[in-house]
Amino acid sequence: MTATASKFQYKPLYKPNQLAYGSGQVAIVTGWTVKSNLQKRLQPQEYAVIGQLYSPTRGINLLIRNLLFNPHVAYLIVLNATKEDKNAGACECLLDFFRNGFVQSVTDTGHNAWKINSSTTGYIDIEVEDTALEKLRESIECKEVDSIEEAVQETRNFGSIALTKENKIWGSPLQFPMLVNQPTVLPGNRYGHRIEGKTIAETWVKIIHRIKTTGVIRPTGYDGKWQELIDLMAVITDEPSKFYFPEPNYLPVDRNFIQEYLSQILDDVPYREGVKYTYGQRLRSWFGRDQIEQVINKLIKEIDAASAVMNLWDVKDHEKGGSPCLNHIWLRVVDKELSLTATLRSNDMFSAWVANAMGLRALQQHIRDEIQARSQCVLKMGPLITISQSAHIYDDTWDSADRLIQQQYARISKNIDYCDRAGNFLIEIVEDKIVVTQTTPGSGEVVAQYKGKNALKLVREICTASPAIRPDHAAYLGIELQKAVERLKTDKQYIQDSK
Repeated sequence: MTATASKFQYKPLYKPNQLAYGSGQVAIVTGWTVKSNLQKRLQPQEYAVIGQLYSPTRGINLLIRNLLFNPHVAYLIVLNATKEDKNAGACECLLDFFRNGFVQSVTDTGHNAWKINSSTTGYIDIEVEDTALEKLRESIECKEVDSIEEAVQETRNFGSIALTKENKIWGSPLQFPMLVNQPTVLPGNRYGHRIEGKTIAETWVKIIHRIKTTGVIRPTGYDGKWQELIDLMAVITDEPSKFYFPEPNYLPVDRNFIQEYLSQILDDVPYREGVKYTYGQRLRSWFGRDQIEQVINKLIKEIDAASAVMNLWDVKDHEKGGSPCLNHIWLRVVDKELSLTATLRSNDMFSAWVANAMGLRALQQHIRDEIQARSQCVLKMGPLITISQSAHIYDDTWDSADRLIQQQYARISKNIDYCDRAGNFLIEIVEDKIVVTQTTPGSGEVVAQYKGKNALKLVREICTASPAIRPDHAAYLGIELQKAVERLKTDKQYIQDSK
């Protein structure tokens, strides 16, 4: 029997368009289970709000603020049901806030914050008063459930209890200031970017720097803003098989998280109503074919095939919503080297890209190993390439991104590999002219010559002929050519790289 609930109105301060509202006193957190699957089983008067919680480091802070602003919410149900919930740890961390409390601490990026006493890292802004947090913990009764059916039943049980307590509220609405970082954006290209690094960790820092310095700030469809670049290609050349984690680890994931996450890419899972798909499910069974097996068999039969493609986009996604961010994977063998290129239509580069990249690298490794095990073909691991069509950083991580850049970017930028694929350039003065000879990297084969007396014209000619030349190499050439021009004017001997 359904109880006749109270007539409250839930008023969120944050992410209002991501929540489902009712007029009761029970808040429901669904984790990775799609919230509409609970909403359709309940009447609006039976709940106050239903929302999903993906990330402990981002979502809990906003959820706590919303609950403090809505003191009529007396009960909280946390649906901690799926493998994805266990891996992310957000629901468990929220439960630990109510079970174990919090302590004052410092975040990885140097912020003072309240840290939840949990094995999963979660923070609440220090601006939220500790007395308010303790009052919240005392006033809300929290219940963990592991199925949609149990969540529905407990919602109704709590609703009945609320009626016996005459729909009382436990305090006054509380609102605390929330500091927002507004980036300073430098001029730069909007479309088409290329970033390369040896490891995922190194490449990630370069990506965050590029977006934070030149990304366009736009509103999102998720009640906030993001800073975005369009069509960003990241090339990772030398990621080790067991992954590189820096010490201390500045990545948004650790080894334990990645070991759990890899199964979401590599393994199939049975369909469960109300639970979001995994990438592994889309690759293994969604379309009635195991696409991973398909590309392995294709490359075994035709090692130089250009059609080893896996697709995750379903045309029905336009109608259903909740479409996958990872859409397309292409594998290619060139000179006995297997590369993998993945296209992601929408990519949270601060919180998600590192896990995405490691999962894709594990998939690449799996396919390479299976080809070798089933055939006589010996393959090297080639680069991993991700093409993020919307490469963005959400506004609630802007400050963390700035701190990452301050702490890591200068150090990483110093690790320069001076080999330029555009080749080497030998500068000399011959018969009253500057002569620049371009040679291939490695063997030193001469491929072009440029002659003249004007340094700027020569640099422009070289860069036009070899547009992929590294920017620092082009700058070096400009400096050396200007030195050659000065020697030419004074009839002094020019020697490249001399003072």
